[in-house]
Amino acid sequence: MKQTVNFLVKAKESGRKIASLTAYDYPMAKLLDEADLDFLLVGDSLGMVVLGYPDTTSVRMEDMLHHTRAVARGATKTWIVSDLPTGSYPSPEAAVENSALLIEAGADAVKIEGGRERLRIVLAIREAGIPVVGHLGMLPQRVREEGGYHIKGRSEEESASLLADAIALDEAGVSAVVLELVHAPVAEKISRSVKIPTIGIGSGPSCDGQILVLHDVIGLFPWFRPRFAQVRADLAAEVTRSAVEFVAATRSEK
Repeated sequence: MKQTVNFLVKAKESGRKIASLTAYDYPMAKLLDEADLDFLLVGDSLGMVVLGYPDTTSVRMEDMLHHTRAVARGATKTWIVSDLPTGSYPSPEAAVENSALLIEAGADAVKIEGGRERLRIVLAIREAGIPVVGHLGMLPQRVREEGGYHIKGRSEEESASLLADAIALDEAGVSAVVLELVHAPVAEKISRSVKIPTIGIGSGPSCDGQILVLHDVIGLFPWFRPRFAQVRADLAAEVTRSAVEFVAATRSEK
C-alpha cells in the first residue's frame, strides 16, 4: 500500500533520512519498487539520460506522461512524483490541468521549479487536491538563461532569497522541497528553518534526505557524471561487454 501524503513530514519529524531516486521506465521502476525508497521521481532529467537532449528544456508534457505511465506500471508500492516540464505551467489554470494529467497517468504528486514567484501556481495545484514537491537552488529548466549549472546561495542576498522561498513553499503546503546545488551551509539552515523535508542533490549531507539520478548511481550514463554522485555500479561497461560478447558468439557460429 502506498504512503499517505504527509509521510515525508513524519519522516523528518522522526529524524529518519529520506532516500529517493529517479525512474523513467517500467523495468527499472519495478526493480526500484523493491528497494524501500521513499519516492521515485519521474524527472525531466529524462531529457538528457533517456532522450539524448542537451538539457531538460526540450522535454514536453507528452514525454512526461509517457514515462510516468511506464513508471506507474512498474512501481505499485512506492510514491511517484512527476516533474511539470518547461512550458507546462504558464498560468495556474494550465498548471492544474497538466498536474491532473500527470496524476491520471499514475503520479502521486507533481514537482515544480521555483519559489515565491510560483506561489499562485503552487496554491492552485494544492487547492485542486494535488500534492506538490518544490524545487529550489539550481533550476535545470533555467540552465540556458543562467549559462550552466552553478552552486546557489554563496552570497548573503542569494542565501536570504532561498530561505524566504523555502519558507513560502512550506507555508503553501508543499510536501517537500528539493534543494539542488545549494551551498551546503545554506541548505543546512533551510533544513532547520522549515517543517517540510529538504531533499538534497549536490547540497551537502545536512538535508533531510537525498535524491540522485538513477543513471548516475548505477553508472549507466558514463558521458557525464556529477562530482557529488557516488557511482555504485558500472552498468554501462557491462552493457557494452555483454553486447560485444554476443556479437563474437554470433559470428563464431558455424
